Amino acid sequence: MPTTSKRRREVLEIPLQLDRTAGNQSRQVHASLRAAILDGRLAAGLRLPSSRALADQLGIRRNAIVVAFEHLESDGLIETRRGAGTYVAARLPRRTAMPEAAPHRVAEIPRGAFALGQTYADPILLRQLAGVMRRRIASATSLDLGYGDPRGSEALRRQIAAQLAANRGILCDPGDILVVSGVQHGLRLCLDALLRPGDAVWMEDPGYPVARRTLQAAGARLVPVPVDGEGLDVAAGCLRASTATAAYVTPSNQFPIGVTMSMARRIALLDWARAAQAWVFEDDYDNEFRYAGPPLTALAGLGSDRIIYLGTFSKMLFAGLRLAYVVLPPGLIERVVAVRGAFDRFPPSLTEGAVAALLADGGLAAHTRRMRMRYRAARDRAAETLDRAAGGLLDIVVPAQGLHLLARLPPGLPAEAAARIRERAGIEAWLLAETRMVQAGPDGFILGFAGHDLAALTAAAERLGGAVRAYLAAQA
Repeated sequence: MPTTSKRRREVLEIPLQLDRTAGNQSRQVHASLRAAILDGRLAAGLRLPSSRALADQLGIRRNAIVVAFEHLESDGLIETRRGAGTYVAARLPRRTAMPEAAPHRVAEIPRGAFALGQTYADPILLRQLAGVMRRRIASATSLDLGYGDPRGSEALRRQIAAQLAANRGILCDPGDILVVSGVQHGLRLCLDALLRPGDAVWMEDPGYPVARRTLQAAGARLVPVPVDGEGLDVAAGCLRASTATAAYVTPSNQFPIGVTMSMARRIALLDWARAAQAWVFEDDYDNEFRYAGPPLTALAGLGSDRIIYLGTFSKMLFAGLRLAYVVLPPGLIERVVAVRGAFDRFPPSLTEGAVAALLADGGLAAHTRRMRMRYRAARDRAAETLDRAAGGLLDIVVPAQGLHLLARLPPGLPAEAAARIRERAGIEAWLLAETRMVQAGPDGFILGFAGHDLAALTAAAERLGGAVRAYLAAQA
């Protein structure tokens, strides 16, 4: 019989490289053997070295090999045959070759001058928010850190209700408010709770493309309804689909035209909704920024039980906060909360509490006043510079509310004119044509002026105006 010192040393057919980042020694062995087996470098049925021989080969503890073998056997990748040794399993899963990675095509959100949805990072507000968050985390209770109310924190909902009553004329119970992560999130929850795929929904034309995509994703059949100087043309909507299930509108500051829906149109819309038992989704996306006169009364302030009001903190604060809210008619909250359970449980309670505190102590009201002055100055600079640089060739609509302005091209230009001018100017802005479902009338540019450096905004306006003059001169 051979002595232990003369025992034949066993070696693997291929070298085994341990991944030293995989954890302790047993995990390193387990990960390396598993990869070699699944990759086919260790064939099915191959006899493996004994734990002692493998430990000698790799220079590690034998116990690490034993534990790794136990894990591999639990995985079904190896099998132990009594008296015969350890083998790679006779039957192994066939690993499908991974396809070559395709280039990432996820579009980034534009951030350059004239990009929409930007806000100013106010250092005063950020310091206040950071202070409130630190205090809340330091004194957090189990209620703050656990699962919250699926409607959102009561403190924030009460503050929202108070603000809406004071500024928008909306009287609502905090219990009928749902805090969500964005207007589109809230809209989708309502669509899933109240509509069926294929239901007809009136959509402003031109209108907000993101909302249009949300409605389409929910399976709605969109009915384009034209917008004129009084807002949504309700009579046209009735002619096209009088039995529609819902309508999506931006009555205080129509996106992108910027008109305010007249009282006659508001009454007509509510009369239609009552008669058709339809829902009206009122997106009040930038109501805080009105530059002339007091805040307007919201459509929901007229007291109809057919209106679902959508508001957001993204424009007042910043989009990364991910806080918005839905005001539902009485009796709907349970249906929408039930749908929410399939997506998420509740909004971030610590952030909600911080925003509620800033609302309560007036910090957000002071911030809004500062931003209103700042954004008005940006609006005026952009409009004046663009008008001068374009030589008066653009029809510039300076808004009394909101965070974007509209600049229309003269009629009669080729369909690609606005896109070519935008490319030549090197700006990040939506085209009016991109918001239309039915193409009609001259094209133009939807220009965000909030949250941008004044120098960058001025330079972009000069480039755009110059590109307009050059293009039109070439067309003459």
